Formats: sequence, structure tokens, C-alpha cells
Amino acid sequence: MAAVTAELHDAPGAALVSLAGALAPVVDGAAHATRDRAPVIVVSDAGADARLLEPVTKASMVADPASAAHWIAHAAQAAMAHPRGAVHLAIPAAVATAPALPVATAVRRAPPPSPASEALDALADAIARASRPVLVAGLETGPDDATWIRALAESLPTPVLTTPKGKGALPDPHPLAFGLLGADHPLLAQADLLLVVGVDPVEVAPGVWPAGVPRARIARAPHDDALVGDIALVIEELAPRLRGRTRADWDVAALDRLKRARATFESGFGRRRVVEIAREMTSAGTLLALDVPLASAWASVAPRECLVPNGVATLGFALPAALAAALAREDARVIAIGAAAGFAAMAGEWALAARLGVPIVAVALNQAGAADVAGAALGAGIDVAPAMDAGSFRVSFERAWRASAPMLVDVHVSR
Repeated sequence: MAAVTAELHDAPGAALVSLAGALAPVVDGAAHATRDRAPVIVVSDAGADARLLEPVTKASMVADPASAAHWIAHAAQAAMAHPRGAVHLAIPAAVATAPALPVATAVRRAPPPSPASEALDALADAIARASRPVLVAGLETGPDDATWIRALAESLPTPVLTTPKGKGALPDPHPLAFGLLGADHPLLAQADLLLVVGVDPVEVAPGVWPAGVPRARIARAPHDDALVGDIALVIEELAPRLRGRTRADWDVAALDRLKRARATFESGFGRRRVVEIAREMTSAGTLLALDVPLASAWASVAPRECLVPNGVATLGFALPAALAAALAREDARVIAIGAAAGFAAMAGEWALAARLGVPIVAVALNQAGAADVAGAALGAGIDVAPAMDAGSFRVSFERAWRASAPMLVDVHVSR
């Protein structure tokens, strides 16, 4: 929940561990935050075994009354420094209730470096020489960057791929949006330049980048061979350098055929169809928390509308992520879609959902109804609606969407 809050607010999230001294339950959560490049501060009693968190956090520090402000500011700075991730702040039990020395501190982000004019010229030359460029956007791209990415894609023009956490950098319904980055995507082999924008190496599985295809990188964080800076500003600086240059030479008809050929169709009432129907029935700006690899089925129109774990799915991510998103973005509706096993693993969160009362719609993908996902929700006072096919799912989802409290839709999908 702290990681999702950090992702949506672009500021550190905090996770307060019970002062019982046990850190083992938060190791997986801290690992998730670091892998997702989410700035999170894990606050615990200093009596806990901090060594448990060393492999999954960026730093560990201990606060004392005389320098508490310093160490708290340092924790925030460390969490936000690239690459972002989790840090551990230990507060001894005796210190937690002691008067702290008031020290004026400020936590300000270091401004991104201004790219050198020579580097911008070289990048513009590389883009202008390419006849079949492909733009790839990743998790570093935010709402402020999306307008410039769209303008760049349309002006070149170039098809756009995204990582799962980069979805929405170009709206998925846009004609130049060609889905998720993957080693099997035919555009990668056809390209003569990959313009990689805001992609963190942790997002890319080995073997995805095709051999022999050059890459030009724009990044917010320092990466190998990347032009580092504010992404929107870099693209803005590129615009006059690309004006009047040779445009890309993609065959528009061939691109359209490729897009149609890659459209996924699912027989029966399967998991992908559930996500597609949920998208069809919801308004623009709806947030989705997803813990199964079905991000391609959700059409995002802006960054960070599809909240997914980076890499291997974190079991049970959907429900707590949706609760955090509903608290962080009170102006948006939130859906949680996940595997039945994930909801079972997070069954204890139903009590929190009932206490918060936020109107999230939770959708459990229950293979042939084999799992009991309704029992824990009903026990916490959460309303549950079953769905056996597309028609009954639409009815149950509509009911949950109109509810003023959290509700679970138990969807029996085909195997």
C-alpha cells in the first residue's frame, strides 16, 4: 500500500511496522517497493533485526532525539534518489516517546541535470537518420511527459511500445500504440532504431532487446549510455532540432495489418475477457490494480492508470493496492482484479476494506469456481456477487460499480 501511494503521489510512502520487533513480514513488501522503484520508508523499532531488510532496501538508519529530523529527511532523500526504492528507518522504543530536538529541515528534490547541447544534437541526428524508429516508454514516464511523448510519436511518426508500468504514456486506443514490450514483438526486429524513453533496466527481461538494433535512451535516472534529464524537457529541446528533418518511412498499411494480427481473441469466458469487459463498463480515469499478467487487456489513456507489479506478479497485490489507490486518489474510481489465490492470501484485508468503506470493485478470477474467495469477504461484512458468464458478470459488475461500499465479484472463469 505504501508503494502504490508513492507511485501515485510521486513522493515517499511510509510503512509503520508494529513495534513488536518483527521485520520478517515486511521483507516481501520492501522487495516489491524496491523492484517497482517506489520510494518507501519502512519505520520500525530499532530492536527488530534490521539485517533481514538489507538485501531489499537501499539503506538503513537509526533516529535519535537529537538528530531525528536529520535522519528522517535523509530517509526521504534516500528513498527518492534514483534508483528509487525502500529504505529502513529504525526508531528505538525509548526514542519514540522522547522529546525531539526541533531542527529546521527541508526535503527538496535535486533538479535533473540539463542535457548538453551536443548530446541533444547527437540524439536528434540519430532519430533523423532512422527510417523505422520505434519508441519504447517505461516506468519513469509520468503524466507531465505523456503530452510530449505523444507529440514526438506523431511528428516522427513512430509506433510506440510500453512496459507494463509505462502503460498510458501514449493512450492505448491511439493508432500508434502497439502494446507491450516483449521479445516476440515483431516491431523490434523491423526497427532500425529503438528510442527508449524512461525505461528502467529492471523492467526489461533478458533477451528482449534485439541484437544489432541500435538504441538511443532518454532517462530520468542515470543508466548506461542514456541522455539523463527531465523527459518532457529533453523532448521539448529535441523538437526544434527535428523540425524539417527527414521523417520516418513506416508503411502505414503494414502497421495496421500488424496491429490487427496481434489482436488477442479468447474462446470461452476467460480471464482476459473479464478485464476487457471491466474496461468497457468503466469511465475514463478509472484506476486498475492488477496482479495477473493481463495488463495488455486494459486500455490505459494516461500513465499510472494500470497499477501492476514489476516483473513477476506479487501475489495478492490487487486488493491492498486498490485500497491504497482509493485513499490516494479520492477523485478516481478503483478496481482490483486478481487471481483467486491472491485474494485468499490477502483475506485479512477485507476487514480493512470494510472499515475504510471505500467503494472499490474487487474482481476475483476464480478458475471454474474451484476456490472459496467469498467466505472471507462475507465474514468481514463485504457484499459478494457471483458471475458465471459474460452476461452475469456485466450485471454483477454494474451492481458493484454503483455500490457505495467495497464489493467483491466472484467470477468463475473458464480454464
